[in-house]
Amino acid sequence: MVADLGSRENREITGFFVTGLKQVRTGRDGGRYLALTLVDRTGQIDARMWELDEAGEFEAGDVVKVLGEVYRFNEKLQIKVKKIRRATTGEYDLSDFVPQSQRDIGEMWAELQGWVASFHDHDLKALLQAFLNDASIAGPLKEAPAAKGLHHAWIGGLLEHILSLMGMCELAAQHYPEANRDLLLTGVVLHDIGKLRELSWGTSFDYTLEGQLLGHITIGIGMIEQKIAGIPNFPAAKRLLVEHLVLSHHGEYEFGSPKLPMTSEAILLHYLDNLDAKMQTVRNELARAEANGRSGTEMTEWVRPLERQLLNTQAFLATAESAGVEKAQEPPAVVDQTKLAPNNGKREEREEERNHALPFED
Repeated sequence: MVADLGSRENREITGFFVTGLKQVRTGRDGGRYLALTLVDRTGQIDARMWELDEAGEFEAGDVVKVLGEVYRFNEKLQIKVKKIRRATTGEYDLSDFVPQSQRDIGEMWAELQGWVASFHDHDLKALLQAFLNDASIAGPLKEAPAAKGLHHAWIGGLLEHILSLMGMCELAAQHYPEANRDLLLTGVVLHDIGKLRELSWGTSFDYTLEGQLLGHITIGIGMIEQKIAGIPNFPAAKRLLVEHLVLSHHGEYEFGSPKLPMTSEAILLHYLDNLDAKMQTVRNELARAEANGRSGTEMTEWVRPLERQLLNTQAFLATAESAGVEKAQEPPAVVDQTKLAPNNGKREEREEERNHALPFED
């Protein structure tokens, strides 16, 4: 598993992965090499292959068998691939390659149904039940990731994201009584409902053609209109408010939001949705840093979605306490951000030293 490769540094490994990125690139010396991203349910790792004649037939999205060596390049773990080929059916378990929620799907589904049952607004409850009682929606909603690769990008990720937001919005509605609690929670359930058709999931996560052409906001509005049409006498005013929540939840025009949030519920939904996504990114990056062997006194690598580095507060304090360091200790060293920021010039990749290929045990 990718998460275990930190303990295999400078050692040879044989394993199965899903191929994410697959590109043939040209090095500074004019030589061609294969740039890969190898993925399993615990994470992903970059890989490079210099002996292209040792590469079997495979494409991005395939499960592959890899023989290689784990090493560190620019303070980041990579695999130097010696041999690679498409894996055959029966060699692997598909569940090893698809990231999955650590929470039980059945328990999460029951929790979501409990939230809907707590509604006092009968119209909004009927709308959500129309979605949850539709097998063609319930099945995908139990499996769908919340994104292709940023936050909650795993099986059950969308459901987990919804439940996280439900708890946050419940507290927010208590703190801001001008917000309609049931309307806000309805927006939580439906704001990303279009992702059930925007995204596809199998050995990897990707966008469907419908998702690329329309996007989940447009798709979601169509799904809501269809369900409302089947509910007798659904109030037009509530339809307007529900659809505004979906249309405005990205918050800014530049982020693909057709409208700006213009109600208390829409403003809360936008900011809390954004907060939950960002905090999940923080969790992911801190876990990745720990897996790569970074101590509590070190900053993470540059986190592109957040445009900064991060520090694991709990690990930092634990390290300081175990070392008996006073509060006035030196702060953790910060890597020169001009070398990490994505827009400060493209860094050329160094070519790693080549090793002789070893027998590839089938």
